[in-house]
Amino acid sequence: MDNQKLIKVADNIRALAAAMPEQAKSGHPGGAMGGADFMAILYTEFLKFDPTDLEWFLRDRFFLDPGHMSPMLYATLSLFGAYSMDDLANFRQWESPTPGHPELEPHRGVENTSGPLGQGHAMGAGAALAERFLAARIGEEINHKTYAYISDGGIQEEISQGVGRIAGHLGLSNFIMFYDSNDIQLSTSTDKVTIEDTKMKYEAWGWRVEVAQGSNFDELRAALKAANSETDRPTLIIGKTIMAKGAVTDQGESFERTISSHGQPLSKAGASFAKTIENLGGQGDNPFQIYPEVAEALEESKKSLTQEAAVRKENHSAWATANPALDAKLKKFISLEMPELDFSAIEQKAGAATRAASKAVLAYLAENTENLIVASADLSNSDNTDGFLNKSKAFEKGDFSGAFFQAGVAELTMAAMMNGIAIHGGVRVAGGTFFVFSDYQKPAARMSALMELPVIYIWTHDAFRVGEDGPTHQPIEQEAQIRLLEKMKNLKGERSLLALRPADVNETTVAWQMALENKSTPSCLILTRQNIVDLPESSYSSALAAKKGAYTPVDCENPDIILVANGSEVSLLVEGAEELKKQGKKVRVVSIISPALFKEQSAEYQESVLPFGVPTLGWTAGLPVNLEDTCGPLGKVIGMTRFGASAPYTVLDEKFGYTAANVLEQASNYLTEHSALVAKIAALNS
Repeated sequence: MDNQKLIKVADNIRALAAAMPEQAKSGHPGGAMGGADFMAILYTEFLKFDPTDLEWFLRDRFFLDPGHMSPMLYATLSLFGAYSMDDLANFRQWESPTPGHPELEPHRGVENTSGPLGQGHAMGAGAALAERFLAARIGEEINHKTYAYISDGGIQEEISQGVGRIAGHLGLSNFIMFYDSNDIQLSTSTDKVTIEDTKMKYEAWGWRVEVAQGSNFDELRAALKAANSETDRPTLIIGKTIMAKGAVTDQGESFERTISSHGQPLSKAGASFAKTIENLGGQGDNPFQIYPEVAEALEESKKSLTQEAAVRKENHSAWATANPALDAKLKKFISLEMPELDFSAIEQKAGAATRAASKAVLAYLAENTENLIVASADLSNSDNTDGFLNKSKAFEKGDFSGAFFQAGVAELTMAAMMNGIAIHGGVRVAGGTFFVFSDYQKPAARMSALMELPVIYIWTHDAFRVGEDGPTHQPIEQEAQIRLLEKMKNLKGERSLLALRPADVNETTVAWQMALENKSTPSCLILTRQNIVDLPESSYSSALAAKKGAYTPVDCENPDIILVANGSEVSLLVEGAEELKKQGKKVRVVSIISPALFKEQSAEYQESVLPFGVPTLGWTAGLPVNLEDTCGPLGKVIGMTRFGASAPYTVLDEKFGYTAANVLEQASNYLTEHSALVAKIAALNS
C-alpha cells in the first residue's frame, strides 16, 4: 500500500481510538493514537493472516502488551470486519465485546488478554517458543511469525528483563517486537524515571535492534523487512512515536506529546475532541466511521491477505497429502490430544516425597508424549522436573528438538511465557519452582485462570517442612492464596483453577493424570520436599478416588470423629487416628486433594464422605482457612498462624505440634468442646 493511503488508514485508526474513550468517558487515547501508524503498516503489509478466518492456525500472531491501548487494537481490527462501529461505540460498557483491556478472543483477532504491563510480550515470546517447538517436530511447513507491541511501562516492568534475556539466549528469530517509545507515561515523562539506553540493553541480550520514526512509513517498512529477514536473533524495533498524534486544541494548536492525553479522554485532557477528529479527516459529530477512501484501500488489502492465505492453505493441503503421518500428528497436537497413557504402569517408590513421585511421572511422560514442554526456574534438580529433563534435553539456540525449557531464575517470566505457549496452541506446558516462589508467579497464574489456559504449575517444597532454609523458603499462606483463586469463577462461570495437593506417591500419579485431563483451566500440583508415609493400602487404583476431590483412605461406619487434611498431613492424621482408636473412638480420615473440586460433587457423595453433624477436625500446614469451609461451622481446623523457622523439619514438626500425640490431644479436646456446644445448642432450641 502506498504511503498516502497508509496515512489515511492510520488517521482513521487514530480517530476511532480517540472516539472510543471519549464516548465511554474513560480510557487511554494518547498512546493508541501514536501507535496507529505501526498498526496500519503491520496489518496491511506484514502480518500474515486471513481476515475471513482469524483462527487459522498458521497465521502470524500479534500480542498486545499495553492493554490500555485497546482502542488502537479494536480500531485496527474493525477495519478488517472483526468489530462493528456499534462495538466501538460501546467501548468499556456492560457485555460489550470491547472491554477496557482486551480479553482473549482469537476469533476476533485478539490473541491475548492484556493489562498487567509486561506480561503481554512475555506471552508473545512464549508463543514464538511454541512455534519453534512445533517446527522442530512437524517441519518448517508450519512456520510463522509472532509480533508483540510493548510500551515504556512494559519495558520498565521487571518481567521485560526475563523476556529479553530468554528470547535473545534462545535466538527466537521468529519473534519481532515493536517498542512504542513516545517518552510519555501515565504520570510523567520517561526521562523522570529512567536514563537507560534501551537499544544497547537489547543488543547486549543478543537482539537485533532497529530504530525508526514511528510515523515514517518508509523507516517502519525498512525495519519490518529487516526483522523478517533475520534468521538468528529476535528483533526489537524502537519506534519513536508521538503521544496523541494529531490531537489539537480549540484554537487548532497541537496537543501532541502531552502527559494528560495518556490516561483520559481528549476533552478531559484539554484538547478539542471534535477538532481533533476533523484534523484526522473525520466528522467531529459522527466519529465512528470508516472513511470511504480507507474502506476502498482496505478492500485491496483484505483481498490480497485472503488470497495469500488461500495459497498457503492450498500448499498446506498438498503437504498434508504428501505427509499423512506428520499431518495426523499436527492435528492431534492442535486438538491437544495426548497419546494413550497408562498411569498405572508408573512405578512409584513407597514412602517417597511427592516431588519424587512427580519426577517418576515426568520421566514416564518424557518417554510417552510428544507435545509437552516442561520448564523450570533453575530448580530442575530440586523441584524434580529433571525427571523429564533426563529423558529429553533443554532448548538451545537453533535446536528445539528437546522439550525442556530452562528459564533461569525468572519465575514470573517463565509463567507468563507458559501462558503464551498455551495461547499459541498445539502444545501442553508445565513449569516448576518452589511453592513459596509462587508469590512471583501469581500475577501470571491469575491470567492463566482468567484466560482458561490449561497450563500446569508444579510447586514443590510445599510447607514449613522445607526446614533449615527457614521462613523465607517455607510457604505458610501460599496455599490459602491459591485456594482463593480456586474458588473464583472464570468468565464462563466455572471454577477457574484446579489446585491439587496429593497425600502420597499414588495420589501424585493421579494428580498428574487429573492435570493432563484438565484442558479447560490451569492446574497446579503442590508437592512435598520430604518423604511421607503412604496411605493405608495405597495403590494407583485406590488413589483414583481423589478424582472426586476427596475420599476416605481410612473409613468406618458411624464415625465418632472425621479427620480431614491433604498433602503430608493426611499420613499424620492416619497415625493420629490409630491413637484415637486406642481410646475407643471410631475414626474416619478424609484425604481432600481439592476442596473446591469436592464441593462440585453430588450432594449424596459429599454427604457420604463428610456426613452432616459428625465432629470434623481439619489439619493443615497452611492457614486454617484452607479447610474451614470443608469442616463446617461446628468443625475445627488446626493450622499455622505464624511464619516458619529454621531447623530440621522433624524438629519443626515437634515444635509446631505436627505429631500423632498432638492429633490425639487436639481431637480429644475438640470432641469435648463439640459435645458441650451441641448440648448448649440443644438447650437453646428446647
